Amino acid sequence: MSVSKEPSVHQLRLFLTLSEELHFGRAAARLFITQPALSQQIRELEKRLGVRVVERTSRTLTLTEAGQVLLPEARAAVTAVDQLRRVADAQLRQVCGRLVVGTMGAEASMAHTRAVLSLLQDRHPETTVRLVNLAFGDHLAALAQQEVDVVFVRPPVTDDIELHHLATEPRVACLSTGHPLAIQPRLTLAQLSGIPVVDMPEQVPRLWWDFWAVDPRPDGSRVRYGPVVTDMESLLHTVAAGEAMCFLPKAAREYFPRAGIRYIDVADLTPSTSALAWLRRRRTESTIRAIRHAAHEATNQGYSETI
Repeated sequence: MSVSKEPSVHQLRLFLTLSEELHFGRAAARLFITQPALSQQIRELEKRLGVRVVERTSRTLTLTEAGQVLLPEARAAVTAVDQLRRVADAQLRQVCGRLVVGTMGAEASMAHTRAVLSLLQDRHPETTVRLVNLAFGDHLAALAQQEVDVVFVRPPVTDDIELHHLATEPRVACLSTGHPLAIQPRLTLAQLSGIPVVDMPEQVPRLWWDFWAVDPRPDGSRVRYGPVVTDMESLLHTVAAGEAMCFLPKAAREYFPRAGIRYIDVADLTPSTSALAWLRRRRTESTIRAIRHAAHEATNQGYSETI
């Protein structure tokens, strides 16, 4: 089999999906194409590569030795093209004066967030702002992958991200009303020891969730984790069901009141902060520089708050 020309990124994507399913029917269903069309594209990929990547029989489908060797290379090629597209989109937004702003939970409703965005629009009316609400697993990944330009975030964050502090706020314990400790007016971390804490998807940086889970605790003990949650509603449902607890900003009392949940002050729990975040390497881009300046101006005008 001779090599005729380079494979397309589309064909590589099909190969990656087929390698996960190892079944033409299931892979085709995931890709929303017909099974014959998928089979034809894989044959064309093999023709272009000059080697067979899958071994077909009437009952099974496996990767050939060449397919196994090429699989990580195909994944790397697709990842590189996706990153290229994200960077190009980010640059296009800069040229066109568009800013994609990520928020999570109730951050879009906070006074400091509204102040920063209002000042940005006042100072740069030509800038178009689009707000995107992000799930727990997305808020830092979306920034790293340049799907958003900045994020209103609750630190900590990874080293490649810069912050401008906007507010400081106590954290509270979030417990099911059915838990024996829910009747207490105030708690300590020691009293909460041993109660499972909701966990986050694996793509969430552990340093971020370690802070929010208070793991380890002041006595050095490690936290026991409960179910994984992906957004605020699944978190609140899990807590209300008594499957786990969590710690949230004090503002959750106002923004997320729910039947079956009680928010309780914790005497020895360190506060949380709110911040505007951007990638360190993108700090000088025009729209990011504009919102950075708006954040500094909001702070200077007294919008940075302690709740």
